Amino acid sequence: MIPIADNNPSHRKPIVTWVFLIGCVLVFLWQFSLGQPGFQQAVYQFGLIPKALFQVPFGHPDLVVAPLATIVTSMFLHGGWLHLIGNMLFLYVFANNIEDSMGHGRFIVFYLLCGLAAAMTQALMAPDSTIPMVGASGAISGVLGAYLMLHPFAWIKLLMPYVVIFFVWVPAWLMLGAWFGFQLLQSMIAPADQAGVAFGAHAGGFVAGMILVLFFKRPGVKLFR
Repeated sequence: MIPIADNNPSHRKPIVTWVFLIGCVLVFLWQFSLGQPGFQQAVYQFGLIPKALFQVPFGHPDLVVAPLATIVTSMFLHGGWLHLIGNMLFLYVFANNIEDSMGHGRFIVFYLLCGLAAAMTQALMAPDSTIPMVGASGAISGVLGAYLMLHPFAWIKLLMPYVVIFFVWVPAWLMLGAWFGFQLLQSMIAPADQAGVAFGAHAGGFVAGMILVLFFKRPGVKLFR
């Protein structure tokens, strides 16, 4: 299921959301311009590698940036076109309402903290892993968690690309609840030290978003609207 719209208009321009979205696209285009060897090198230089993070947290001469800094840089890298497009669709559909509920400055901090929580969740599940983690999905998972707390009864338009392509509207609580349940189940089944989807990061980011929204939403913004 692929979310493409909701029926939940925002009241202020989602400037930060668009900055994050455009930033991810520009970084990916830079990755793509490097060719295949350079693309992979960028992933290893700026992606988050759990073993490097825990063993050399204050830097290493062979690394372009300090391992601690890769917690942020990894959020703007992606592993391929489908990875990028999928993440940007989720960001586009859900983040504007969360930014609206917090304001621009608070949303920046919220987004980065969710990304941090997601990255640390995955890294702690496999601290000796040398596989780099990249993608905005951990931070975006936090946005989804916040959306569930604020707008569970909004309606989400999903594209369903199965035998035939069709569209369906479902309540946010159903779509996001099913999404989180799948991520949580897969995080318990899939080995955390192997290449693939970072399900643990998704689950960790989602829970972080559910909690952090309580502290970052503007006064007067109600839960479960």
